[in-house]
Amino acid sequence: MAILTQEQAKAIIDKVLSYAKADETEVTISGGRTGNIRYARNTVNTSGETNELSLAITSVYGKKSGTTTINEFDDESLKRAVARAEEIAALAPENPEYMPVLGPQNYAESKTFAKATDSINPDYRAQLAVDSIQPCVENNLTAAGYLEDFTGFVATGNSKGLFGYNQSTSVDFTVTVRTADGTGSGYAGKDFNDASLLKAGPVTNIAVQKAKASVNAQAIEPGKYTVILEPMAANDLLRLLTSAMDARNADEGRSFLSKKGGGTKLGEKLFDERVNIYSDPNHPDIPSAPWSGEGLPLEKTTWVENGVVKNMFYSRYWAQKQGVQPVPRPRGVIFEGGDQSLADMIRNTERGVLVTRFWYIRAVDPQTLLYTGLTRDGTFYIENGQIKFPVKNFRFNESPIIMLNNIEAMGKPERTGGNMVPPMKIRDFTFTSLSDAV
Repeated sequence: MAILTQEQAKAIIDKVLSYAKADETEVTISGGRTGNIRYARNTVNTSGETNELSLAITSVYGKKSGTTTINEFDDESLKRAVARAEEIAALAPENPEYMPVLGPQNYAESKTFAKATDSINPDYRAQLAVDSIQPCVENNLTAAGYLEDFTGFVATGNSKGLFGYNQSTSVDFTVTVRTADGTGSGYAGKDFNDASLLKAGPVTNIAVQKAKASVNAQAIEPGKYTVILEPMAANDLLRLLTSAMDARNADEGRSFLSKKGGGTKLGEKLFDERVNIYSDPNHPDIPSAPWSGEGLPLEKTTWVENGVVKNMFYSRYWAQKQGVQPVPRPRGVIFEGGDQSLADMIRNTERGVLVTRFWYIRAVDPQTLLYTGLTRDGTFYIENGQIKFPVKNFRFNESPIIMLNNIEAMGKPERTGGNMVPPMKIRDFTFTSLSDAV
């Protein structure tokens, strides 16, 4: 019973609300089946499947709220859970930023569910592992990979008549491939809603080629380089930019969008004019649930247009305080790209570095979005339009703000990490030191 139909979920929510005595009551039911398979050293070591179903009740008196969560759905359990949430609410301190629950909302139909993902079974997972391990064995390489698939639902309702229901699926696969001597490492991964789009063999072959090509990496001097960031690497930094576009932080002077002396940079041109960023819950490649965490309908929203900041996200509380309409935080973003392929970018580079991905990224200065981190699993030196040799990994110190002002070229966006991000060629990217890690 981990996945309830819309009718089943609504019947339970209505029953819970019928027991409620608080000023306001919110009910959320979520559940699903999560499957996985993990392998290392070319051998499957764990595999499993879990089914979970839970119900959360939030009761409100004035500006005091209490929440309880259960996984038993008989009448007596539901009644006790309601009473417990109301007891907690009565004892809780007031929340000065509490916002009343929303009334009925119009949510667009979501495209987040795919039958192919819902149909995944242990045989599918085992075959995926075989398809990934086999080319590594044939090349005397060692693979470690992980697949996680999910199919589930969420339903929400409240005492003012709001109701929403969404089914979704997702599949996420990553693999690391190492050479026998441990000097070469490659990485690749893909995530989709629809498992029919996932092909473990081709994904693994990317990691295989990177591992073989990165053997015996050479050290080159740190400094400012033209870099070609594959979509995964670009997303590692660009997701940090969009997650920092909170209006409250900007208004309170704690953001890269804050102006010295007060005010924000909303409406200002901060990036190269080729930078266009938007979110769309109905995007065919990264569809998302049609409502935000506050229950607001998600709509197509432009965040940056021709380099100009067009929107920041406002919580309902902060929007009311500022006298504006709330703008929900996006669940996934689309970075528009260009028409150059990765091969084109390499061919047109006189001297540079190709980066597969970053890791261990940490903030240095939130107000300038300066971050530090390391390259990993395939870093290569480019000279005169050709990849010449693998290089030792670097530590970088860079800001996505600076990065988006130093664009030389972009390619077609690809789904990675739940976003749509293009490969990017960036000038003057700062590498500060070398790392001995493979």
